[in-house]
Amino acid sequence: MIYAQLFFTFFVIGLFTFGGGYAMLSLIQNEVVVNHAWITAQEFTDMVAISQMTPGPIGINSATYVGYAVTGNIFGSLVATIAVSLPSFIIILLICRIYAKFKESNVFASLMKTLRPVVIGMIGAAAGILVTEENFIDWTSWVLFAGAFIASQWLKMNPILVIILGGFIGYFIY
Repeated sequence: MIYAQLFFTFFVIGLFTFGGGYAMLSLIQNEVVVNHAWITAQEFTDMVAISQMTPGPIGINSATYVGYAVTGNIFGSLVATIAVSLPSFIIILLICRIYAKFKESNVFASLMKTLRPVVIGMIGAAAGILVTEENFIDWTSWVLFAGAFIASQWLKMNPILVIILGGFIGYFIY
């Protein structure tokens, strides 16, 4: 019974969360601490810290943690992890099928052409928010960013090498 509850709870969390793993945290907290009392508030805080340190998306790491904490075994982790990931998988699968069906359509092509500037505008708006005075980090960070951009775009350096070099340079600067 607990496996079905885990699956249903995390499936709903995965289905109704928009905005990534951090947006999921409040829903996870409400379900696992308040509604089901599977873990305590202190355990939830520990779970968030561990999920942030562990490689991978925080929402999936949290589901894995809760699944193990509730059942005491790896199968519980697997059930919660699959449940939180399954809605996204299904939605992307449906989008791929729709795309494959309508990709030759003139209306669909026109819609995609119209959406490109909208997406660019949304990315630009997000970037604009990040460079406002209250979010401005420092000039050194902007110089590192410019150097990484130049190295990857114009010098065609391997992105992994750019990340490693940026990490070393950042370590010595900061």
